[in-house]
Order: sequence, then structure tokens, then C-alpha cells
Amino acid sequence: MDDWPAYLNLMVSPRSHFMGGPVSERFAWGIFCHDVAQWNLLGHGALMIVDRSSKHCVGQVGINAGPFFPEHELGWFVYEGFEGNGYAYEAAETLKRWAFKELRLPTLVSYIDPENVKSCRLARRLHGTLDTDAPREDPEDLVFRYENDT
Repeated sequence: MDDWPAYLNLMVSPRSHFMGGPVSERFAWGIFCHDVAQWNLLGHGALMIVDRSSKHCVGQVGINAGPFFPEHELGWFVYEGFEGNGYAYEAAETLKRWAFKELRLPTLVSYIDPENVKSCRLARRLHGTLDTDAPREDPEDLVFRYENDT
């Protein structure tokens, strides 16, 4: 619950526009609960990214799935003021390796708004390749695919 206020602030702000926001507080709560519930329902979900030295929550990384995701998605965000420090890369790379090893997923994807240049750059750094044929909820999204090469 300690992570809820910062999460809410992001989701109701214009900064969340690449994630379908801004959204209402009620809708943000539903997404927050979804991120947690996936652990019990699917064996994976979202994790908060915490700076090791300050112990401050700086963002989130997660494996999303379920009825609204055509495939398992690797997603991330970093709160304002924490970009450019490698938090999203380190967390996404670690969770990607975990998903391939522990969940034995053959592939993962990231659904990214084409205007979200920073996330597109990170997806490429994570060795994602564009998959123009991949199913997606939003036809405008780019789909970056990660193969299990472990």
C-alpha cells in the first residue's frame, strides 16, 4: 500500500498518456489491484522498482497477461525524476530473464505507443525486435518481441 500514492499520482497525470491515461482515481485503483492480483491468478505480475541505496520506489516493471493481453507482455514505467538512471533497463532485463527461466515462456512482447521514443529505445536495448504481425489490443501500438534464448 505504501506504493499506491506515487502510482496514483502517475496514473491521474498527463505523464500516463502512453499507458491509456490519465485515468480516474477509481480506474487507477483497479489497475493497481490488477497488477497485484496477477501474482495469485497467473503466477506473475508487477513489481515495484526500488532504488537500492535510498529504498525509494522509482517505478514499476511487470509481466502482464490475461483476457485483455493477446500475449505475455513485459511492461515498465519510471516515475518522473528517475529516468536515465538505468532502473527500467535493469528491472526489465531481470524480469525478462526470470520469465523465460521460471515461467518457461517461449516469448514476451512489449506493446508501445509509437510516440513513446524512450520505451521504444529501451525495448531495442532489451533485444526486442519489431513484430508487425503480432496481435495487439491497440492497432496503433508497436509490438517488440523478445525471444527466449536461454
